[in-house]
Amino acid sequence: MFSAIRTTIPRQFSRAYSTAPGGGRSANGVLWASLATGAVLVGGYFYTRSREAQAASAPAVAALDPTKFTPFTLKEKVPINHDTALFRFALDPNQVLGLDVTSCLVVRAAVDGSDKPVVRPYTPVSPRDARGYFDLVVKGYPAGKVSAHLHKMSPGEALEFKGPIPKYPYKAGALKEIGMVAGGSGITPMLQLIQHILGDPSDKTKLTLIFANRSEEDIILRSTLDEYARAHPDRFRVHYVVDKASSSDWKGDVGYITKEMVQKYLPAPSGDGVLVSACGPVPMMKIVSGPKAPDFSQGDVGGIFKELGYAPSQVFKF
Repeated sequence: MFSAIRTTIPRQFSRAYSTAPGGGRSANGVLWASLATGAVLVGGYFYTRSREAQAASAPAVAALDPTKFTPFTLKEKVPINHDTALFRFALDPNQVLGLDVTSCLVVRAAVDGSDKPVVRPYTPVSPRDARGYFDLVVKGYPAGKVSAHLHKMSPGEALEFKGPIPKYPYKAGALKEIGMVAGGSGITPMLQLIQHILGDPSDKTKLTLIFANRSEEDIILRSTLDEYARAHPDRFRVHYVVDKASSSDWKGDVGYITKEMVQKYLPAPSGDGVLVSACGPVPMMKIVSGPKAPDFSQGDVGGIFKELGYAPSQVFKF
């Protein structure tokens, strides 16, 4: 299904990652896929027939090894916008990636100009139980060594991965509300959490996301997020912020994330069962939550979250 997509993204496929509002919803819930056109909607789409077939097959095997790097072959690379692409890596048909919620993997690559391999963390956007593949959505940064390496890769080339690397130990029903602030490609760990919670009908946790980007054109996964918001209006809300609006039709917030935005959209620290989280570029993290410690532990709560009175137990930095 995915292999039919090469240099051109069918319109239905591109909607899952484009800046345009999402289209048709299936009776199953969130996103739909058209087999007739070869379109694939990733990052939360429902694939009922595949799941039924998988249930009757052999138990899934985890592909990742937390003790060593394992090479996986790039199967497809699909542009999403001017600087972001989806990278689909192949697994054996009976393999799942093997990520917990929440966790990530790390990539090791020998990049130009480096004396030794460079390691970077990434969070896949494919469903947790997807067999035979996993997807990364990666924004290419001018100074990003691994992201630049990924964007230069061609199908058939391999890249090394290790994991899972544990993040927030989420337990269904343990929280009442989660507030999230994401910037740019920092949306991917938030999407992992959103997919997992909204995919569990028994989990009533409410989610609110503030998603900041340079411009409307830079918003990745927008249609996927919009579909989730339409399908679960009582459980998930998303608010977009851009540095500068590119048209008079823009209905989101403009400027940088402020204390007033966080107060307006996210759950208050005085509530029971509240968690706020942040993931994005270092300057945004300093403003919103305070940076992580030098050893990549959580560090002290700072920025807007500290000003508003969130306790360390109520804050998680992805």
